[in-house]
Amino acid sequence: MAYVVTEPCVKCKYTDCVEVCPVNCFYEGKNFLVINPDECIDCGACEPVCPTKAIFPESDLPAKYNEYKALNAQYASKWPNIAEKRDPLPEAEEFKSRDNKRSLLDPAGA
Repeated sequence: MAYVVTEPCVKCKYTDCVEVCPVNCFYEGKNFLVINPDECIDCGACEPVCPTKAIFPESDLPAKYNEYKALNAQYASKWPNIAEKRDPLPEAEEFKSRDNKRSLLDPAGA
């Protein structure tokens, strides 16, 4: 079972989660992060440090975010690995509490 990054991360890309991940299973897109489900060890270190509450264990994934399970797997195989904390996107605070951001997800890698 892996953890899944979901919609609240879109247009924010805080990397507190990356900093605490013991196996470096995060991958970076232009405006979103994903977890490689094959690399995640289900330790849960990332979930409590996410400022946008975007990370869920696969077993507790809210139904409205079901598509993010496949998106994490898809983009983790295309985007570059990120293993250190970086500054969030400049617009992160503005978008932090917005809903319905799926259409804003940029499929390009970082």
